[in-house]
Amino acid sequence: MRYMLFICTDPEAEPYSREEDHIEQWVRETEGVRLHGDRLRPVSDAVTVRVRAGRTLTTEGPFAETQEHVAGYDVIECDTLEQAVEVASRHPMARFGRVEVRPFWPFDEED
Repeated sequence: MRYMLFICTDPEAEPYSREEDHIEQWVRETEGVRLHGDRLRPVSDAVTVRVRAGRTLTTEGPFAETQEHVAGYDVIECDTLEQAVEVASRHPMARFGRVEVRPFWPFDEED
């Protein structure tokens, strides 16, 4: 099953340290499990899109005003949720932020 890892900031986490962020090592260690992923530009570069009454409305910035934001993502393929959690627990941002693990939900799959 495929899982999306939302790589999020967390103001309550340990302060970020570039020297201790070994993301390249994590990427190498998860080769074959990690399908792809990337960083995301800051929330200040975001645009929120809504359609209301047939009109497209855009707002600069994120949808929600929070201190936390999605800073990146990874897509992994694992046999179980437990395996996905274990992979996510080794991501550097599990220490400096938080990692939300969410299974994909294919359109042809019922509840």
